[in-house]
Amino acid sequence: MSKVRIGIVGSRFQADCIAASVKAMPEDAEVVAVASPTPGNAEAFAKRHGIPAYYSDYREMLRDRGVEMISVSAPNRLHARITIDAANAGKHVVCEKPLCVTLEEADAMIDACARAGVLLLYAEELFFAPKYVKAKQMADEGAFGRIHLVKQSEKHSGPHSEWFWDVEQSGGGALMDLGCHGIAFCWWFLGKPNVKSVYAQLSTQVHAGRTVGDDEAITVIEFANGAVGVVENSWNRPGGMDDAIEVFGSKGQTYADMLMGNALPTYSEVGFDYAVEKASSTRGWTYPVFEEHWNYGFPQEMRHFARCVRGKETPISDGETGRVVQQVLYAAYAAAGLGRKISMPFAPKGISKPIDLWKKPELAHATL
Repeated sequence: MSKVRIGIVGSRFQADCIAASVKAMPEDAEVVAVASPTPGNAEAFAKRHGIPAYYSDYREMLRDRGVEMISVSAPNRLHARITIDAANAGKHVVCEKPLCVTLEEADAMIDACARAGVLLLYAEELFFAPKYVKAKQMADEGAFGRIHLVKQSEKHSGPHSEWFWDVEQSGGGALMDLGCHGIAFCWWFLGKPNVKSVYAQLSTQVHAGRTVGDDEAITVIEFANGAVGVVENSWNRPGGMDDAIEVFGSKGQTYADMLMGNALPTYSEVGFDYAVEKASSTRGWTYPVFEEHWNYGFPQEMRHFARCVRGKETPISDGETGRVVQQVLYAAYAAAGLGRKISMPFAPKGISKPIDLWKKPELAHATL
């Protein structure tokens, strides 16, 4: 199989993860270009990762015939425009979570890629995280009997980039940023059943001076098969990334902490370079993680997407996956605004961003 040639849109944390992850599976893909509008960023990124071409405008990169697939790691509000432009240029697309900001954008992205005959792949790395994959394998084998409760939590001290805090660019807060992972995970783990209802409790506990978005979120998802998913998210947990799952069934249960089982309990009075994502200090007791990208599932995800482009595998996460997540995000914000459970399907029209359904409950009420 020839290598899939990838162009990355973006030059910050997630773009670094993508570039490093592609290097980890060099037999399947290679990054051949990067684009970033921030002066100097694309060139610096290209030098850091050994990428031959760099652009200040992603549309220039789309004209590069050597690029087959675009990886979108730009702010949420740009996902739809970049994806549609890439599809029109005949490029396959990997879009980071969440898929976009509105359901109308999701539909437009899916339609554009379908019309162009290119793949729209939704980057949900939890589908590839080794511990979580093992838990699902055991569940599918019947190890836990009938699964009735799945919990996923992701908590840390807040986003890497400033745009996340701006709801006009992100569409929401911690629920939009982190909850999209848990929503997708619960749905995938349970076999992708229909969603019956959604409830959420949101608040801004710590960062009111920095954002109007939620920095704490608890979401409860009721599925048509009777199982329940619980998703907990926070931008208020110092000390590094906390990502974990719990699975309960009629015949058993399992727990997994994505990173802590692959960490070295470490004490240092002087500190060192890096411990784990979102850890602000390495002095005192810390838990440096090895093979961090592999534990997250990033290299496995990119290998799968490359093989999908070559027709060797069938996508397990695509634009429709992202649309399911987007609809649950709408319902969760509406539920928090109205203080009640939202029955699905829930697809209000003309919403400019999901968080408006929480901040302006009358918008949610008008759609019911």
